[in-house]
Amino acid sequence: MKTPNVGIVGTGIYLPEKTIGAKEIAEATKGVWSEDAVRSKLGINRKFLPGADDGTQEMGAKAALKCLENTGVKPEEIDLILCIGEEWKEYPLTTSALYIQDRIGAWNAWGIDVQNRCCTCVSAMKIARDMMIADDEINTVLIAGGYRNGDFVDYTDKNMSMMYNLSAGGGAIILKKNYGKNLLLGSKIMADGSISRTAGVEIGGIAHPFTKDNIEEGYKSLRLLDAKKMKDRLNEVSMPNWYKCIDESLKQAKLTRKDIGYLDILHIKRSGHMSMLADLGLTEDQSIYLEDYGHIGQIDQILSLELGLRAGKIKNGDVVCMIAAGIGYVWAANIIKWG
Repeated sequence: MKTPNVGIVGTGIYLPEKTIGAKEIAEATKGVWSEDAVRSKLGINRKFLPGADDGTQEMGAKAALKCLENTGVKPEEIDLILCIGEEWKEYPLTTSALYIQDRIGAWNAWGIDVQNRCCTCVSAMKIARDMMIADDEINTVLIAGGYRNGDFVDYTDKNMSMMYNLSAGGGAIILKKNYGKNLLLGSKIMADGSISRTAGVEIGGIAHPFTKDNIEEGYKSLRLLDAKKMKDRLNEVSMPNWYKCIDESLKQAKLTRKDIGYLDILHIKRSGHMSMLADLGLTEDQSIYLEDYGHIGQIDQILSLELGLRAGKIKNGDVVCMIAAGIGYVWAANIIKWG
């Protein structure tokens, strides 16, 4: 029996109206970073700030509605919603996928929340593909969510420069079984739990609960909990793990690095972005550097795909290499044959 194919029908993006520029970010660091360094080294011209109504769940729902509009898919066609929205949301202990189900009228769908930090979209796409192949009743999957972890960033914390880029927004992508085009051909995910507690929000959980004295600090306590351990380990394994994910997913797709036409990559510092393009034998025209958007967590891959298509950088027959990494630590790659 032939294995079903799974393809991408389309995407949807929601971005808040408010932005913050490199100058304001530099000022927030109280002189530690200059505006020029924020632009040239961190690679941030601007990023998005959530408005009063831009909750994580709501931004995911708005992106999902946009995705339905862009693709022409009817909400009742959706069988499953995988929500990739962050844990920082309007109401803790509520299921974001079911909020989205209600907001878009996907009455035939069931939903679950998936979490892999900034790797969640790439991971959810693999999960969706595997579930569609395994389950005859799942034919159309909506992956959607919102992100605003930038709320927790303390710009005066010198260790946190790697997260000054945290932005806000929502993204959605629809996958369909036997769609016959834009096929997801390979996926590889790797993890290293030895650094699972080297970064995170320090105050407000069970280990360090909120008290009347730490509320203000707690809401700016996204930190490197063990900066040395995390940085030493990442320097050792991060790039090899990323390249292993790329090569393994290409192998599944019966392709090689030479076949890659577009690198769909999350926002990282400028030197890292350029280094990866060089290592993969790609030019700047074969990717989009998200310097005008910042890092919208796991939404970056959907955004880069949509921008790449809009700019004509992804054409019929192109191989898209979609990569992500998330604190915890997780690395992942998806290979998509567009068209």
